[in-house]
Order: sequence, then C-alpha cells, then structure tokens
Amino acid sequence: MMQRRSFLQASLATTLATSLGKTVIAAQGGRPQILLRSSWQVANIGDIAHTPGVLALLEKHLPNADVVLWASYDLTEEVAAMEHRRFPTLRIVKGAIGAGGNASNAELQTAIDECDFLLHGSGPSLVAARDVAAFVQHVGKPFGVYGITHGSFFSGDDKELLSQAEFVFFRDSVSLEFAKQQGVQSPVMEFGPDGAFACDLRDDAKAAQFLQANELETGKFLCCFSRLRYTPYWTIPSKKRKIDAARHARNEAMKTQDHAPILEAIVRVIRETDLKVLLCPEDMTQMTVGKENLYDKLPGDVKPRVVWRENFWLTDEALSVYVRSAGVFGSEMHSPIMAVGNGIPAIVCRFAEQTSKGFMWQDIGLGDWLFDLDAPEQAARVPDAVVAMASDFAAAKAKTETARQFVHKRQRETMQVLADQFASD
Repeated sequence: MMQRRSFLQASLATTLATSLGKTVIAAQGGRPQILLRSSWQVANIGDIAHTPGVLALLEKHLPNADVVLWASYDLTEEVAAMEHRRFPTLRIVKGAIGAGGNASNAELQTAIDECDFLLHGSGPSLVAARDVAAFVQHVGKPFGVYGITHGSFFSGDDKELLSQAEFVFFRDSVSLEFAKQQGVQSPVMEFGPDGAFACDLRDDAKAAQFLQANELETGKFLCCFSRLRYTPYWTIPSKKRKIDAARHARNEAMKTQDHAPILEAIVRVIRETDLKVLLCPEDMTQMTVGKENLYDKLPGDVKPRVVWRENFWLTDEALSVYVRSAGVFGSEMHSPIMAVGNGIPAIVCRFAEQTSKGFMWQDIGLGDWLFDLDAPEQAARVPDAVVAMASDFAAAKAKTETARQFVHKRQRETMQVLADQFASD
C-alpha cells in the first residue's frame, strides 16, 4: 500500500515539473473561464455528487475562475435547485455541438465562445467523449479530464482523445496504469481523487427530521448499502429501458452470495455493539434491493434496531445523515467516498462488475477497508472489519483522517495543474 502511495507521490512531482515548464493559456480578462462538462444522471446520488464536488474544488482552489456547468439533458429541476442552494451564481447549460460545429442552443454557444478551457468531470469513464471530441474538432480550445476510471465496460476507444488532453487524472491507479499500457500520451497523467470526495452539500433539516422520526441518534448508528451486480435500470420508470435478461440473470445468481457477508455484519453489529444500522439507498433501485436481500432476512432479535429507508433521497440529505453516523459500509462506492471526504469511516465491498474504481481505497491508504466479494477469503473478513470499526470509533476516525488528508493534498496538487493552464508566461 505504501509503495503504491510513494509511487503516486513521486510521479506527481514529475508531473508538476512538466506542467510548469509548458506553454500555458492566458485567461480572458484576467479571469479563467472554465466550462465544466459534468452531471451524468440523477438516478444515483453518487453520480450527482461528482458535480458539486468538482465545483467545490474549483471554488476553493481557483476562486477567481468563472465556471459554467455543461450538464446532461436529464439534469432535473430538483437537482439543479439543490446545486444552486450551494452555488447560487452557477450558470447551467445543456445541449450538444452539432456536426457543423454550432451548439444546439444559444446558451451553450455563448458558454463555448466565452470559455478558455473545457474540464471533463469525474465519472466511470470519459462519459462525455462525444462532446469532448466535438469540442476539440470544432472549437480547438484546450481541455483536461478530472478523476475518471478508464478501461471499464463504459469506456470506448478513447486513446487518441485522452492523448490530446492537457492533463488526465485517473481516480484509481489501475486505470492510470492501463492508460499507460494503451499508449495514452497526455503530457500529465496521474492519480487524482474522484471529485465526489469534495462534495459538501447539506440538508440538515431534512436529515434531522428523518433521524428523529426513526430514533437514530448522532454517532449511534452505521449506514449500510447494498446493490446488485448490475443496476437494474429497467425497474426505474423514467429510464424507459427494457429488461436486460443476461444482467438480470447474473444479479439473481449472485445476490445471495454478495449479500451474505453484509447481512452477517449487520447481525453482529446489533448483537455485539450498542449501535443501530440504517439501510440506505445510493440509487433509485436500492430501496427494494436492501429490503429483499437484507432487511427481510434479519433475525427477529436484530430487526428492531435496523431501519430500512423506503424512499429515495438526494445527495444533500444523504450526506447530512452520513456525517451524523459512526461509519458506513457495504457494496457501494460513492457514499463511502462522500463519507471519507467528510471525515466519516467507510468500508467498501466490491466485485468485478464494478470496474476498478474500488482500488482507489488502496490508493488513499484504506486498502484494509476494501474487500473483494469475488474472493471468498476476503468476503469472510467483512463482518470482523465492520464490527471493529463500530467498536472503536476514535481509531477508525483517526485512520479516516489520515486518508482524508492525503486526498486533500492530491486535490491541491491536481487543482494546481489546472491553475497552471491560466498562468502568464
């Protein structure tokens, strides 16, 4: 683990030296104009969290920059309103660049004309590859990529496009190494934390109301997440997707095995500590998943101290609950990311279908809180790890803080690479 961290830090030093020596662009009117291409979908609070996380980093590290969010079409008014509560002056545009090079609406065209730099935000891949490619072809201004996984089943043939970026920060070192093996040749290629680590949205009033209604006291409960191998988007009416028979079959085949160590962890927490457990959704499908695979299978002596949340929530309320918990655990990624980013301990379970993103836990120093559910010997250790975290919050908090400070350091350094794009010669 420490060798991986040392490699990342040594590699960063080389990157900074390179970036400081290259030709940089000058910001119009002395203020950098950044067009942030982000906001992938709203069915998952983690996908939502990418955007406010990167916005918070830009606000903190490039306070003189003007930022416009280029959002995907499905950004809802409800989510946009939540983001505006945190970033009141944020401009949001939607649309695409057509084959002729013109934007599909005047707002996007203005944002493109005024920007100095296009920043592609965090995600499971180069999500907006088409938009970036169109920007490169028709606009010709520089761009960079901040905190993606590369080589996942979401990824296309992005080698040439990534090589044209001023920088590419990968959110896990497995992606970074794969890009190097592929021959991606961006001048700056480094590990960079997922943008969601910086998400600081809050809805304390809703969180307090929910906790009170369910008799959950601050510091006296853990949050637990469960998921299937593939998100069953076909069960979300707004997605209007047909059932994927192969993925549904895989989900059915693996769900008992995948939930077994998490279910045992819940039982042991209830029986061996004075904490309660809250079953939380990270996406719109997981209320049902959690009930059927965890809550309904709890022993009678355990169930009274376990709360199942039956309704979906948005990122601000969820994060306000996480920060009042004694820790989070389960087979999701971005709720743990948000938790650790806000100083709350988090154990992550992963499997092959979740791509390589989970390895970021090793990259930030939390490798012994990462468990591969495809490896029986690792899955068997999950309950012990959860009970240990629950039994000594002070030790878990201290461990989390070390990782959090490493993330903060990387955030500062990676944002400096972006800031260097606007330096004067």
